[in-house]
Amino acid sequence: MSFNIALTGLNAVSQQLNSISNNIANSGTVGFKSSRTEFGSLYSGTQAMGVGVLGQTQSMGLGGSHFATGNNLNLAISESGFFVTRSSSGDINYTRAGAFGKDRDNYLVDASGQFLQGYPVDAAGNLQVGVVGDLRLQNGNLGAKATDKIDFAVNLDANKDVVTVTPFDPTNLNSYTSTQTTPVYDSQGKQHSLTQYFVKTGDNTWEAHYYVGNTEVGGPEPMTFDTRGQLSTPVGPVNINFALPGVDAMNINIDYTRSTQSASDFVVATNNPNGYPAGENTGVTVEKDGKVYATYSNGERMLQGQVVLANFINPNGLKNENATRWSATGESGNPLIGTPGTGLFGDLTAGALENSNVDMTQQLVGLMEGQRNYQANSKVLSTNKELTQVLFNSI
Repeated sequence: MSFNIALTGLNAVSQQLNSISNNIANSGTVGFKSSRTEFGSLYSGTQAMGVGVLGQTQSMGLGGSHFATGNNLNLAISESGFFVTRSSSGDINYTRAGAFGKDRDNYLVDASGQFLQGYPVDAAGNLQVGVVGDLRLQNGNLGAKATDKIDFAVNLDANKDVVTVTPFDPTNLNSYTSTQTTPVYDSQGKQHSLTQYFVKTGDNTWEAHYYVGNTEVGGPEPMTFDTRGQLSTPVGPVNINFALPGVDAMNINIDYTRSTQSASDFVVATNNPNGYPAGENTGVTVEKDGKVYATYSNGERMLQGQVVLANFINPNGLKNENATRWSATGESGNPLIGTPGTGLFGDLTAGALENSNVDMTQQLVGLMEGQRNYQANSKVLSTNKELTQVLFNSI
């Protein structure tokens, strides 16, 4: 009996050493989760029968440290969550290994060619929330966009005197109160200067004149404020139309909604035109909320999609497909899908990867303990053999 009991100990320790060896071998594997062998006593009624291996448990809840790579498509998850990937055959897997890149068709893929999943965008660049699919980047250049809207918020100084010099003349400083110039772009991406001249005409009343270069393109536009300095008119955007040689006619809406008049200096709080010149694709960035942007030489960026994460009620129930990839099981439960930084999902860090969570000190201690246990069980076998030999000799 003691021979069989010692044999179960040797078999159990062998499996433990296999787990430890695998952990040590993968200590440098990105996104790897260490495992340990769980033992349990074997009994036949009240008779001890030795030890058995109950199974392998993975340290899914323990994250590894992050290290910088400088590659914007390398992603690391802080706290909980898994990246979702899809194989070419349609199998869905979950991983913490965020070493992603682009394939020849500009899809985001991992090192084995599995497609990173997320919310894609439509042709207009609108995020399709709720539709999970392969993330694909645009690799073309960005064409010019003509300015058609300016979000403009200004405070006009109520302390200023009413302008008495007429008629208005942009070359005469005494014929207007304040001025602001905004760069705008035509359909070919050429830049022009749109200048607004503000003329105080009375208590709480102003006029706005619009010039591009030396050419008047709009106005005078009446502006009135109530007794608290809030804008009364115009209600809604002011529309300016003008033609430029060789390009499409310009049609710009200026929104003054948040403008005020108070006894303080002339200040432009917001001046955001929406046009831009053409730009070359310079790369890609990923925000901590998983949104992926293509960047361009003109300073613009275009949304390409949003990375989604998965979480599980019981992550330890996931089936290990390889060192860093898992699949869902009935024991893990169905995946909960969401975006980074919300609910149960951690933030993303771009330009970094997650180390394995293997604790080398712990593994080496376990290796020494396993060696000692193996030697002890081997000693039981050799002692049992010696006692059996003595018994046979005595007979």
